[in-house]
Amino acid sequence: MKQYLGLGLAMLAGSVLGAAAVTGLNAQVKAPSVYLVTEIDVTNPEAYGKEFAPKAQATIKAAGGRLVAIGGAGGAGGAGAKPVAAIEGTPPKRIVIQGWDSIDQVKSWYKSADYRAALKIGSQYATFRRYAVQANE
Repeated sequence: MKQYLGLGLAMLAGSVLGAAAVTGLNAQVKAPSVYLVTEIDVTNPEAYGKEFAPKAQATIKAAGGRLVAIGGAGGAGGAGAKPVAAIEGTPPKRIVIQGWDSIDQVKSWYKSADYRAALKIGSQYATFRRYAVQANE
């Protein structure tokens, strides 16, 4: 009988500790406060994917942004891009959704010397349309 009681208490303690650990891990993952959506009309997917996309993605990560979704044309394996499925209307050739902690963080990244240098390259192969939206909390 003591063995069953001990085993039951051990299982209960393990469950409580496991639940606490999962709660702690979930609390560490902070949802973005702002999403930056970029619609991209790529004119040279191969060059875009080789020369611009990796540089731009590195600047986003270095500035604290998160790449939420990348879709469409980009050459060289698409630089991580997934297919874009049209639901209504014509989708852009490429779309990127980034998650940020604040609009100020987005503006700081966009104006940074590293991103401006990358954008100088990217502008040779694509045109961009960007807009930010606050996340629903």
